[in-house]
Amino acid sequence: MTIESIFTFIVASSLISIAPGPDNLFVLTQSALYGRKSGVIATLGLSTGLIVHTIAVALGVAAIFQASSLAFNILKFVGAAYLMYLAWQAFTAQPTNLHSSRGSSLATKDLYFRGIIMSITNPKLSIFFLAFLPQFTNPSVGNLAAQFFILGLIFMGVALTIFCGIAVLAGSLGSWLANSPKNQVYLSRVAGIVFSGLALKLVTSTVNA
Repeated sequence: MTIESIFTFIVASSLISIAPGPDNLFVLTQSALYGRKSGVIATLGLSTGLIVHTIAVALGVAAIFQASSLAFNILKFVGAAYLMYLAWQAFTAQPTNLHSSRGSSLATKDLYFRGIIMSITNPKLSIFFLAFLPQFTNPSVGNLAAQFFILGLIFMGVALTIFCGIAVLAGSLGSWLANSPKNQVYLSRVAGIVFSGLALKLVTSTVNA
């Protein structure tokens, strides 16, 4: 791969990461609810999930989702069900002491795994990687699987940087939430609506959409 192709890939990955989408909204709402640190951990979870999609594309597994509507539908319904579970938790959430170190630790752990599950249960990501990554590979310069892994790592690094920036900015709402239980409830309800919307979008998605 040439320096020019890698630079182009970084630019394209940055634009894709900045564009509003489910991952952006997830990081934004979780960081606002639990603080900058938890937002960053949620970002790490999403980035960890990208490893699975990178491996899937490199090994050709993602092609199964493009060829089999059954496999695509099974995974998307699993992802939608998990999003609805998060929505239910958000709608029923009660105000918490955001200054409590124990509560913050639990939230951080939960957010990390939420990010992973959200990422790996989204078949659109595998198909996106399947369509996006090959455009920047060159079979004549070496092993394609290795090139996919390199591009996947670059994409993860770009997404991690941008999403962490979103988490830091959204985390400025933390003090506002910590000083007002009512505001926590309001934002939790907003998070519930966001999760419900993401679930609806995922469950109505198609392979070719």
